[in-house]
Amino acid sequence: MPALRLVLGDQLTPQLASLRDYADGDLVLMAEVWDEATYVRHHKKKIAFIFAAMRHFAKALEEQGLDVRYVTLDDPDNAGSLAAEVSRALALGGFDRLVLTHPGEYRVLAEMQQWSQRFGLPVVIRDDDRFLCSINQFADWATGKKQLRMEFFYRIMRRRHQVLMEADGEKPLGGKWNFDALNRGRAEPGLLVPAHTHLDPDGLTREVIALIEERFASHFGSLSSFGFAVTRHGALEVLDQFIEQRLSSFGTYQDAMVQGEPWMFHSHIALYLNVGLLTPLECVQRAEAAYHAREDVALNCVEGFVRQILGWREFVRGIYWLRAPGYGEENFLEATRALPELYWTANTQMNCLRQCVSETRDNAYAHHIQRLMVLGNFALLAGVDPAQVNEWFLIVYADAFEWVEQPNVTGMALFADGGLLASKPYAASGAYINKMSDYCQGCRYQVATKNGPKACPFNYLYWDFLERNAEKLSNNQRLAMPYRTLLRMSDDKRAAIRADSQRFLKALDDGQLV
Repeated sequence: MPALRLVLGDQLTPQLASLRDYADGDLVLMAEVWDEATYVRHHKKKIAFIFAAMRHFAKALEEQGLDVRYVTLDDPDNAGSLAAEVSRALALGGFDRLVLTHPGEYRVLAEMQQWSQRFGLPVVIRDDDRFLCSINQFADWATGKKQLRMEFFYRIMRRRHQVLMEADGEKPLGGKWNFDALNRGRAEPGLLVPAHTHLDPDGLTREVIALIEERFASHFGSLSSFGFAVTRHGALEVLDQFIEQRLSSFGTYQDAMVQGEPWMFHSHIALYLNVGLLTPLECVQRAEAAYHAREDVALNCVEGFVRQILGWREFVRGIYWLRAPGYGEENFLEATRALPELYWTANTQMNCLRQCVSETRDNAYAHHIQRLMVLGNFALLAGVDPAQVNEWFLIVYADAFEWVEQPNVTGMALFADGGLLASKPYAASGAYINKMSDYCQGCRYQVATKNGPKACPFNYLYWDFLERNAEKLSNNQRLAMPYRTLLRMSDDKRAAIRADSQRFLKALDDGQLV
């Protein structure tokens, strides 16, 4: 008997588990539904990217001879939700089972697990084997461990997939697993950054852009200069240009931030990986091949790229499913401040925040240091409610799906899980931002000034954060040095820190320009 095979918007891979045994008579269902586009108010470019990629993928499946039922958002019969569209398709009759690939978000899985009873037929949920570590494999690795550290998981993954390994298959190339110490270069003035790969939208994509502009006009972000790839061919072109033009500088400058250069030397492929237009192993293997073939590609550059995909991406997915549901509700530091309006408007005198929010609004993209050490760091120091920060990050980035966004925010940026994912809070003063960027040069605040109205707010907020959370953080060995410094401060110095922080945070809460 024929099967109905549902493909989600982040499952755009021809070798998808639920498509692998497609047979004549089967039907592939894909649907743009209001519920998925609005469960948070996603960035316009994010919705446009996913819908355009879905339409192109459906067309490619049809060209391969598969029978596809594709429901557009503006179809007058669109039922508005995945379950309702599955119900409409099943009403066509003749299906004896519903075949799915494990979704990327817990809320979707929880709904799918009810479908067998709801629809009265078997529902087969297959593992998403596009990932390089299964959910069960990660859970087995995590069992019995008090702390989960990516570095040790990463080494296992390197050995398992034989990436950047010596001939014996046990030792890493170059004698080290991690070259992160070489990947913290500051971009000096005059550094030439290659142009970002921009692909002009075709007619099908322009139709989607017009639809999004009409139906989601009030959503955050801009649709101008839409240049994302929306096909596998386009995604491979972006990957190839990264390997050819930016990989040789990626590792060295991966933490650098430059005003007016939002893309830097990064690969910009996370969104393609996360919807399935690219697969992780092919990206890793192309970078590794470049290292062996080209003298200009240093090991630290390739290892840094490999670590992001083979290590960090797989690690955070494992954390998400290990702790779902409820991971996004954790709040170890009991932070309760409302998300400041500047995260939406970019209306702030703090140049680093203004740059990062503006670029996020325009591009639906910011690189990992902008997200962690500017946007996340500020939310951490200001004590912003983790649930609100999670929602913002999920809304604004084209590559954001809950499985990848939530651990990065809850665990990495905000330390809201109390140290399950990260060994310490990633809190930093203005000195770090000044070291890794040129943002401070164009700021109304003075990064070298520690207190008073002209001081960089990151400076006093950093110490206020440590003092405010001393009961929970002072025993953290990785924070021993700053806590010793705090204890040596005079009473007057600590009083000035508290006063500056209270003044600034009150102005922030009151919606004043800060």
